Amino acid sequence: MAGSSKKAIYAALVGNGLIAVTKFAAAGISGSAAMLSEGIHSLVDTGNQILLLHGLRQAEKPADSRFPFGHGKEIYFWSFVVAILVFALGAGVSIYQGIHHLDNPEPITNLTINYLVLGAAIIFEGGALYVAMKEFNAHRGDTGFFKAVAIGKDPSLFVVVFEDTAALIGLLIALAGLLAFQLTGNMLFDALASIGIGLVLAATAIWLAVESKGLLIGESASPEAVAAIRELVQADIRISAINEVATLHMGPNHIIVMLSVDFFDGLDSSEVETATTQLNLRIKASDAAVRRVFIEAERAGDHRNVVDA
Repeated sequence: MAGSSKKAIYAALVGNGLIAVTKFAAAGISGSAAMLSEGIHSLVDTGNQILLLHGLRQAEKPADSRFPFGHGKEIYFWSFVVAILVFALGAGVSIYQGIHHLDNPEPITNLTINYLVLGAAIIFEGGALYVAMKEFNAHRGDTGFFKAVAIGKDPSLFVVVFEDTAALIGLLIALAGLLAFQLTGNMLFDALASIGIGLVLAATAIWLAVESKGLLIGESASPEAVAAIRELVQADIRISAINEVATLHMGPNHIIVMLSVDFFDGLDSSEVETATTQLNLRIKASDAAVRRVFIEAERAGDHRNVVDA
């Protein structure tokens, strides 16, 4: 999983870094607000890829006394930071540049270099998006795109897809703005293109923030994973009833399972200990993402009283 994430991130990092340099050069030569916004967009995206790689690296750190469940949520934190940066820097600066050029329009010169840069950027961004979508599609399988994003536990995969998609849409908006300016001579279209790019980035950032927020707070494992654990526990003849199955993702591949079960009366403490150990091993063997399992032996009524207390 981490390898797939990093492959898409590295592809986006290289592409965005190269594109940012060419966009800023073209903006400096031509004076286009839309091209300047695109340069800022690519620069922010480059920084975001670095933050995601940092998050993945931090998430791999082993558990210690201060963080007994590991550092898996680092990637969730840095994904949320990426969403903030896209909104504050990418969207904010692009919209500001557009509004500024509405009040102080500047003529665009050397349209040819803008078209060349935009054409090259579209090719590079399209290639990066292809790599990101390939990795994301391999991960989601037959699950629908939006559902896969909603239930996905590895934000580094869909963050890159979102960013690359927004980048491609932004490039098309910039291209449309330049074409409209060339055909009409009206500087308004270049400024509006810059504002349009900012709005696309703002929408992308909000969506990223919403998806990252749930993971950061603590989402459960997928319904399929929870159902599989419940079925495995129910199959144990020593268990009378399952009071609760609670799960928590501490990272894309790190699940904590907490069980409250009612053992049949008549089992002594040694038998309960043996059953607990065996269940722990079976649950971990059934799903490689399960790292820790906690099992409480409680009567059904007692569990309700404890939960309601």
